[in-house]
Amino acid sequence: MSVATKRSSMTFFSDSDDHYSHRVRVVLAEKGVTFDLLDIDPNKKPEELADLNPYNSLPTLLDRDLVLYESKVMMEYLDERFPHPPLLPVFPVARAQSRLWVYRIEKEWSPLVEQLTNEPTGKKADKARKELRESIIGVAPIFADRPFFMSDEFSLVDCCVLPILWRLKHLGIELPEKQVKPLLDYMERCFNRDGFIDSLSEVEREMR
Repeated sequence: MSVATKRSSMTFFSDSDDHYSHRVRVVLAEKGVTFDLLDIDPNKKPEELADLNPYNSLPTLLDRDLVLYESKVMMEYLDERFPHPPLLPVFPVARAQSRLWVYRIEKEWSPLVEQLTNEPTGKKADKARKELRESIIGVAPIFADRPFFMSDEFSLVDCCVLPILWRLKHLGIELPEKQVKPLLDYMERCFNRDGFIDSLSEVEREMR
């Protein structure tokens, strides 16, 4: 019997400190999906994970005989597998724009978060902290027009952005309140969503 057939329910292998794992947990919570959550220490990964995932990486999602090990693929799979509430727009142009925003977040913000997580002090960290802070301040005005990230509805883009914003204080980043008030209002509104609260690991709850 293969390892994948030993689990009958959906299983999510998650790093409780990782924003990539967090974004998938937000989707699972927003969808109200029933699943088994396995909090994995990235330094002590179980053999089962290596058997399932050729990269032995986190997060990993197991759904019967399907194994996914890329967070964006997981998020879109869950959105299609559990269509309510939808987390991507209906129309192709808007869907493409949402995917492009996710891509930009991964290219521009995620590497800085990774750098600050792995090496929180020193000149490189100071530079990364300044760059991430300025980039976030730069997008703050867009939240004055719409309740969510470039959208009137909560979407996969928000699922990617919010775990990063949740970690700002933990990463040593303070935002100027008057300058980014629309963004702070967005954060307060979304951090109080049932789905977001349910998505938080114990480690993440202690970050703020």
